[in-house]
Amino acid sequence: MTAEAVDVERVADRRVLVSARRREIAGAIVRGAFLVFIGAVLYGPLLILVIFSFNDSIIIALPLEGFTTKWYQQVFSDPLVVEALKNSIIIALVVTPVCIVLGTLAAVGISRFRYILRAPVAGLVGAPLVVPWLLIGVGGLLFFSRLHVPLSLNTIGVMQVVSIFPLVTAIVAARLVRFDTSLEEAARDLGATQWEVLRYIVLPLIAPALAASAIFAFSWSFNNFTISYFTAGFQSTFPIWVFSTLNHAKNVPIVNAISTLVAAVQVVILYAAWRLSRHWQARTGDNALTPEMVI
Repeated sequence: MTAEAVDVERVADRRVLVSARRREIAGAIVRGAFLVFIGAVLYGPLLILVIFSFNDSIIIALPLEGFTTKWYQQVFSDPLVVEALKNSIIIALVVTPVCIVLGTLAAVGISRFRYILRAPVAGLVGAPLVVPWLLIGVGGLLFFSRLHVPLSLNTIGVMQVVSIFPLVTAIVAARLVRFDTSLEEAARDLGATQWEVLRYIVLPLIAPALAASAIFAFSWSFNNFTISYFTAGFQSTFPIWVFSTLNHAKNVPIVNAISTLVAAVQVVILYAAWRLSRHWQARTGDNALTPEMVI
């Protein structure tokens, strides 16, 4: 091979490397821009809410007129805010464990047993997931009205359970489908009782799914507006209070402040659940609570 041919080959190789490098850089830029866009869409509104919760003006406009924390001070001085938050927390704390129990039982019945009506039962349990919350709320209003049941926090909780526990069923059933039943059989062969199998084998292995279900159930219950609006009667929850308060521009900064606090608490809870799940994974070797399970 002549020297000229070698030079030509080197130049060609260099061009290929440069072209590959350019494609790699272009791909990285596109991926970065896409991630920035997704982040702006998902977290941009929340960032704006946080920024203007410290603005010393009721007008949402730039530039900010000054830094203040007075809106946060006014949050807990308003008895209506405290009452609405208390009601939402109470409902969520009751609805979440009820949905976990009902959803887990339904998931076991659907995923572990084979019977003729298994498919219709699974469809019936999952139906509320595809029914708009507006229809569930109106249906609950008509149902309780016909039974002459006064609307209250109890009626909110009942209808929220109807709409939320199918989600728990879907999450837990997806975990049970991948569950190795030979572990239960081995435990029984070694003399373990049904309770011991449930406590030491089943529950630890489905713990990540239960954690994800609890996070979803609590969040959906706490933030639910549509169902609560139709079944609350004269009671108020946090979403209902926000909706009624936004009718007056002077209350917007207070809504920004309390919404920032609520979002911060939910992020802390999510992070704590993720850390606990990672700790559980280190002990059991099972799948931890991943972002895919909660997003």
